[in-house]
Amino acid sequence: MPELDWSHYERASRHLDNLTKPKGSLGYLEEIARRYVLITEDHEPDLPLKKRVYVFAGDHGVVEEGVSTYPQEVTRQMIYNFLSGGAGINVIARQAGAEVFVVDVGVAGEVEAEGLIRRKICYGTRNLAKEPAMSREEAEKAIRVGMELAEEAAKEGVKLLIPGDMGIGNTTPSACLICHFLREAPEKIVGRGTGVDDEGLAHKIEVVRQALTLHQPKDPVEALAAFGGAEIGAITGLFLGGARHRVPVVVDGFISLAGFLTARALAPGLENYIFCGHVSAENGARVILEKLKLRPIVDLEMRLGEGTGAALASMIIETALRIYREMATFDGAGVARGKEFEQS
Repeated sequence: MPELDWSHYERASRHLDNLTKPKGSLGYLEEIARRYVLITEDHEPDLPLKKRVYVFAGDHGVVEEGVSTYPQEVTRQMIYNFLSGGAGINVIARQAGAEVFVVDVGVAGEVEAEGLIRRKICYGTRNLAKEPAMSREEAEKAIRVGMELAEEAAKEGVKLLIPGDMGIGNTTPSACLICHFLREAPEKIVGRGTGVDDEGLAHKIEVVRQALTLHQPKDPVEALAAFGGAEIGAITGLFLGGARHRVPVVVDGFISLAGFLTARALAPGLENYIFCGHVSAENGARVILEKLKLRPIVDLEMRLGEGTGAALASMIIETALRIYREMATFDGAGVARGKEFEQS
């Protein structure tokens, strides 16, 4: 990752303090603007921002354990829904002015559809409750998919990246990775996913506990291989590639957090290069954010995934930058300064 030059943050702070408002009166919007400038080193970002959502799709062998209320073929069916513009992320992305790209990283079977990006590294993962979900080579390939797409996006002028996900059963490998990296008990992290009942939740917790006992990974890539999935690996790579090219990545929900934690384990300090889009309603999400000291931009009790929460947050990020670029300064507007300026 490139080093951060905090003089850009300080310069952005001075500019914000000179806008026609009391110091700090726009609260966290001001911090969002400062952090965007710090990451990008761009004090005059072009608006509207060029935003891109990558919805990474993959299937999971752990569905054999009955951890989801939906059948695996829904992953494929949703890909067609994404490509036709009918999913939740499509609707929110249209409002946010973001492009949506769908990437097959690990769907079980072939998907033939116009507009689909084919970067398949496996035909679904294996059952993490019985064996490693992926080989180390597959895990590395999945990470490279995300890194390469981040690089392509940066070259094409994208200024904000949003990781989305689709994969029936993927809250189970995500919970495994989160428990592993944060050393948390499954009871605190595992949630209902697609809506399992109390009995299903108890079973899901035991599946995660069994996997954590079975696998003892020695490094982050081995952890990703042990627990999967391919789309989580690609999200991991998107975070790493975004940081490398100074394109901020907006953390979405539970699956996105698993990818972020994997990336952070590979690149300590990664939290300085991202925005936390929202706090998922999935059990454990708030615990994770509190432990990492990440502040979500929105909190709307969402748990859809797909990049929906991050896409909503991207509109607030853009609003913060409009304030930074378009609001008048005291000198420019001929407005008298308040006493706090005389004292500073």
